[in-house]
Amino acid sequence: MSDVKNDIPDPTDERPEAQDAPQPDSASEERLAAAAAEIGSLKDQLLRALAETENVRRRAAREREDASKFAVTAFARDMLTVADNLRRALEAVAPEALAEDEALKALVTGVEMTERQLFAAFEKHGIKRIDALGQKFDSNLHQAMFEVPGSGQPAGTVVEQMQAGYLLNDRLLRPAMVGVAKGEPAQAAEPGDAGRVDTTV
Repeated sequence: MSDVKNDIPDPTDERPEAQDAPQPDSASEERLAAAAAEIGSLKDQLLRALAETENVRRRAAREREDASKFAVTAFARDMLTVADNLRRALEAVAPEALAEDEALKALVTGVEMTERQLFAAFEKHGIKRIDALGQKFDSNLHQAMFEVPGSGQPAGTVVEQMQAGYLLNDRLLRPAMVGVAKGEPAQAAEPGDAGRVDTTV
């Protein structure tokens, strides 16, 4: 009896293609949702960490810059006293004494040159003198020591300066000590002015 090939598939034949694809169940969906949520959370944490790192980097750069710009603050304050003393020495010499004494005149010239060199060094290192006279009083730059009545200037105008102020790279190094114009009291109305009506056109 000859062999006849049977084309009918054997039901016991377990081929992969013969099996149905697995259907996702609710547990798998929950795991996928949890994984997606965790990925989102980790991404958010990463972005926050990167932003914080950038902030720290910028803050450190700013602190380094400030340290470089203001490291000489204490030394600069000490040098202001030298500038004050040079100015006092120059102001103590009477003009008529200069005309009579050549040696004194030469000394004053030398002190003036020293003062100019000192101010040039100040400017080179970011130290600027505050010009207070004639300016409106500013508590950020000036320290009022007294009021000056009858100055003829608007109230709050700096009319005297006892000690110069200075800035170091636009930061206050020392306030200018000043006297400010005092506001004049309003003139009292004449007794007959109360019921007077202005009839001028």
